[in-house]
Amino acid sequence: MNSPIDLNSLNADQLRELAAQLMMQVAEKDGEIRFKDTRIAQLTHEMAVLKRLKFAARSEKFDSEQQSLLDEAIDADIVAIEHELEALSSRPKAQSAENKPRRTPLPANLPRIDIAHEPESSTCTCGCELKRIGEDVSEKLDYTPGVFTVERHVRGKWVCAKCETLIQAPVPAQVIDKGIPTAGLLAQVLVSKYGDHVPLYRQERIFERAGLAIPRSTLGQWIGQCGVQLQPLVDALRQAILAHRVLHADETPVAMLSPGKGKTQRAYLWTYCPGAFEELKAVVYDFAESRAGEHARSFLSGWQGQLVCDDYAGYKALLAQGVTELGCMAHARRKFFDLHASNKSEIAQAALEYIGQLYEIEREVQALKPGERLAIRQERARRIADALHQWMTQQRARVSEGSAIAKALDYSLRRWVALTRYLDDPQVPIDNNWCENQIRPVALGRKNWLFSGSLRAGKRAAAVMSLVQSAKLNGHDPYAYLKDVLMRLPTHAASRVDELLPHRWQSSNSN
Repeated sequence: MNSPIDLNSLNADQLRELAAQLMMQVAEKDGEIRFKDTRIAQLTHEMAVLKRLKFAARSEKFDSEQQSLLDEAIDADIVAIEHELEALSSRPKAQSAENKPRRTPLPANLPRIDIAHEPESSTCTCGCELKRIGEDVSEKLDYTPGVFTVERHVRGKWVCAKCETLIQAPVPAQVIDKGIPTAGLLAQVLVSKYGDHVPLYRQERIFERAGLAIPRSTLGQWIGQCGVQLQPLVDALRQAILAHRVLHADETPVAMLSPGKGKTQRAYLWTYCPGAFEELKAVVYDFAESRAGEHARSFLSGWQGQLVCDDYAGYKALLAQGVTELGCMAHARRKFFDLHASNKSEIAQAALEYIGQLYEIEREVQALKPGERLAIRQERARRIADALHQWMTQQRARVSEGSAIAKALDYSLRRWVALTRYLDDPQVPIDNNWCENQIRPVALGRKNWLFSGSLRAGKRAAAVMSLVQSAKLNGHDPYAYLKDVLMRLPTHAASRVDELLPHRWQSSNSN
């Protein structure tokens, strides 16, 4: 605590400086209050809309599976908003004894595993021996594929007969405070939904076959709480990616429910990852309600580097903020491939042969050191690329304006500088295939979950999928990774969150 200031000992200049500092502090506090008030108003409105959707009359426009996916998204969204509101509030939310929900006891037939929590010493601070007078037991539900078990956390009560001191081991910290799921069960639900793309209504049936039907509303609440807890890791992963000078970017459409309209609308999942030759193996997905370029500008705000992307106009505005555009040779090749597949175009075939030679060289230099890769590109690939450019220019002068082959040639000629920048930088890949490979799990998921239940649900899915896919890229089992992270998060210092990122993670079991 700062010691009081003797105003009488200050001269006029010092008093003015002190007044300015106090006014600045007041302005900062006022700004924080206005931000919190605005955010609380936004969240309160969003909560009211969600509750109206959840408890109002059901729309006949949704079929049963659509309604199930909408319900699970709403359940998760409501809990996530409650946690955000509690964090913004100066006081934690209190529950009266009357309104406190009563937990249904876990089935007695489930196997129990006792985990003892006792004081480190049975000697009181006064020197007397403590006597065990009882215990508190809390039960947590755990799950391994097909089998439920119950962890019985037994906390003995020890008392000193002389000074009447009561000692008891603290309650183990949990991601969901006072909840029944273990980190293992939560990891199972998350990986099933966002790694294996199993919706919650299907997980409910799977759990029922294992002996305990957990309502999808409960599963949704767990996911909402975990999403809030895991978001700092995704934010840190984004910062780790933006520290690299070569990035990939791509986007893919995802359907998103519009509850008020009773149908879906097109949203997009944007994908960002370090260059294929960068040491960091990670990916961050960013869910947005549109394909507008503002979403890429927001994600990459302040970043200046080289971006591998397609010719989509949404990326063009990034060039003004110091981003260098890198073309994708696979996109250029695809246009000629489509022409050759449809009408056996001889010009398209010749272009494919040229590009094929460039890719053959890339396969040779893939595992080489940067200096060796650059030398071979300069010596061999540069010559082929120059010949391809000269040939394309000649062919473009001969073909009809507006023809399909003219459009294919124009795409490559217009982007030639961006397409060939990789020849002068060994860290730059020839195409965007590395990023497109990270989108494939999303394409698989679309066949299962079909659409996102809400914008918030889409962002939560993008966050968890970022951790799941990044764990895979680093050779980790996503279940083992998330289980360990969820166990450690409650007591892990926020300043050391980087230690839990997939590329730096070391299991606590290995310590």
